[in-house]
Amino acid sequence: MTKASVTPATVLAARKRLLQMHHESGVGHIGGNLSSLDSLLVLFHERIRHADRFVLSKGHSAGALYTALWSIGRLTDADLRTFHQDGTLLSGHPPAKGLGDVLFATGSLGHGLSLAAGTALALRMKESTGHVYCVTSDGEWQEGSTWEALVFACHHRLANLTVLVDHNGLQGFGSTGEVASMSPLWEKVRGFDAQATVIDGHDLDAIRGAMDSAATGPRLVFMRTVKGAGVSFLEGRMDSHYLPLTADKYQSAVQELDAA
Repeated sequence: MTKASVTPATVLAARKRLLQMHHESGVGHIGGNLSSLDSLLVLFHERIRHADRFVLSKGHSAGALYTALWSIGRLTDADLRTFHQDGTLLSGHPPAKGLGDVLFATGSLGHGLSLAAGTALALRMKESTGHVYCVTSDGEWQEGSTWEALVFACHHRLANLTVLVDHNGLQGFGSTGEVASMSPLWEKVRGFDAQATVIDGHDLDAIRGAMDSAATGPRLVFMRTVKGAGVSFLEGRMDSHYLPLTADKYQSAVQELDAA
């Protein structure tokens, strides 16, 4: 496969391949992968150049990252079949080494934005034209380190940093509003010297437009998304954060995607 503009057909193929990969490995965390997949496809198909850098802060969505890399031909079907298996490079969270497209091992602890902000400052100090893209969850904005990273990025006016927030409203133990009353996040960043945009995170043109807008400091793109997007019995459900698909559920999901 080669790089090309993302179309609805691209998204459909990626959703089906992601579900196949998770089903074959018996691994859950499907909901947050489906909510972030559209943005990752746009990033890797259309935005990220050789000089750019990418940080997946919401590590549970490693499956969406691997699927996006498969979609542009960087990973093969054989590679995806090793997902979450012994000795694999495609671990449940982005690995510390072994994949050139992965700079840092990340997880659910909210340190990805700090790494992305530091990388953006380093690129600027090196007079590089590279841009840093970071995808975070909404739940990890309950971590103080994420807010410290935003202060750092605003203070240094890191215009070469774009942060896409997968704002699906659910996290490990409930809704983000129930767990720590941080929703909607875009209301909490008012007063920061950053450009904040709120979009439909499943609208490909909206994702493109938000990243094309000019900015003099860090850009925050709050993507309203649906956990489990595209599969009705997963959408907006807490259990899609954990449970793998049974054989029957997998077949139902594929049939639904094909019929859409």
